Amino acid sequence: QVQLVESGGGLVQPGGSLRLSCAASGSASSINAMGWYRQAPGKEREYVATIIRNGATNYAGSVKARFTISRDNAKNTVYLQMNSLKPEDTAVYYCYANEVYWGQGTQVTVSS
Repeated sequence: QVQLVESGGGLVQPGGSLRLSCAASGSASSINAMGWYRQAPGKEREYVATIIRNGATNYAGSVKARFTISRDNAKNTVYLQMNSLKPEDTAVYYCYANEVYWGQGTQVTVSS
């Protein structure tokens, strides 16, 4: 079993930045892929980004130029640096591991 705990969400003005963190515990050594999805009110869950243990990354087109995913394997933690935030980035952001384990979500609100 793997437990995931997100942190770092909050309220930010358009154009601002936030960094989300997701710490894994339990059988963390079994994790290959970690990443983020998000879900806005009234919308389906949307893919954001993935990072593989070897460092390879993938992004949704809507965030590719603005978000950066990184990972500290020693700490079993994945990060999502979000820059140039837009109101449409407002959502609950969920961390995942191997697309099997999920965190509880952290709210990101972009508003003036």
